[in-house]
Amino acid sequence: MKIIATVLFLIGVCAAQSADPALLAEINKIKAVDNHTHVPKLVGAGEKDEEYDALPCGGYVEPSDDPVMARPENPLFLEAWQKIYGYKYSDKTPAHVAELLETKRRIINEQGDRYPAWVLDQLGIEYMMANRIAMGRGLDPKRFLWVPFDDALLLPLDTQAMVDTPDRKFFYSREAMLQQRYRGDSGVNGSPATLDAYVSQVIVPTLERQKKAGAVAIKFEAAYLRWLNFAKPHEQDARATYQRFAAQGAPAKPDYINLQNHLFRVIAREAGRLGLPIHIHTGAGCGGYFDLEGSNPVLLDSVLNDSSLRKTNFVLIHGGAGPYTKIASFLLGKPNVYADFSEQDWMLSTNALSTVLRDWLEWYPEKVMFGTDLFPGTPEINWEEIGYMTATTGRQALAIALTGMMNDGEITRERAIELANMVMRENAVKLYGLK
Repeated sequence: MKIIATVLFLIGVCAAQSADPALLAEINKIKAVDNHTHVPKLVGAGEKDEEYDALPCGGYVEPSDDPVMARPENPLFLEAWQKIYGYKYSDKTPAHVAELLETKRRIINEQGDRYPAWVLDQLGIEYMMANRIAMGRGLDPKRFLWVPFDDALLLPLDTQAMVDTPDRKFFYSREAMLQQRYRGDSGVNGSPATLDAYVSQVIVPTLERQKKAGAVAIKFEAAYLRWLNFAKPHEQDARATYQRFAAQGAPAKPDYINLQNHLFRVIAREAGRLGLPIHIHTGAGCGGYFDLEGSNPVLLDSVLNDSSLRKTNFVLIHGGAGPYTKIASFLLGKPNVYADFSEQDWMLSTNALSTVLRDWLEWYPEKVMFGTDLFPGTPEINWEEIGYMTATTGRQALAIALTGMMNDGEITRERAIELANMVMRENAVKLYGLK
């Protein structure tokens, strides 16, 4: 009897790890909303796209190894060549790859500025959130929705005391350039004399300008710069710190952190007024010095529990990817908190990701969103192939999670299809007011 029970248990486990074919077919038909990407713009010969991320890692900071699923050996990259570009081979010989690259160049030339939208059609994606400093050529605003970066607004003073790793030295230099750009765009030369003046002359105009230019949300990558514990600030101390160092000098780290905590809440309130959800990186990040402990989404508790911010929606980008996905499932219980599983479909296998998704779906399915976190890569494995790999992994993992819930009698097939549409599309359509 014990042997029979064990066999039946193993059969049940195996069944739960396979997607219902009909359900997967339905999920593959859904025109998705991709909640998080770093999609590049089209560039000409000799031109570079430097604006796909405020804090880029690849080629800029000390490299770290990619997880196994993201390495070129993943067969989904070969499948992407076949499905997107009609690649006729099942190998990667130099001659065949050279033929692939020529096919890519031909299609890009044929499609012209419509090429990025053509790629979306191949991936089954209707809308793609473009996390970028600014939009650019080929990124049609009817399909590509802008999510600008606003960490720089937290950094009006010299950041010397905040730099504690080689990566952060580079990251803070990038934020300093963006801070200057936002001041220039706002017509501000130098530093406003008071904190209130900085808010009214730089922060508010920047957010309003972004909204007017088509932004549907704003993004913070703060976990690359500091811990996410934006604790309740001492406002008078924040004012004093700003006024003392506005002209010159660098505040001590505790004083600067307090100032940032105050400014984050100011920005969050303004974002709520403008109807801009706040995207914030949580969980694993790139670079060999990334501080994983500081990216725990539970550190956001004081912000998420701030009653003055309840009109602002927060999206936990990556859903605490890595060790914090369980924490994310609990935080989704707050009325203004959502999460996507971008990056997780880049890091995890379909079975591993399905476990995370099932947990979230059994808690708050109306708060869960699909995302790929695609980004520029190499000519052979670029954003298109990364998008195919992550979208395929995400759809399959969702199908496995919902199949397990059906097999266990938690939901009907009709409900599974409804949940799939919510995750892949409808939750984002509702959050951002999309057509």
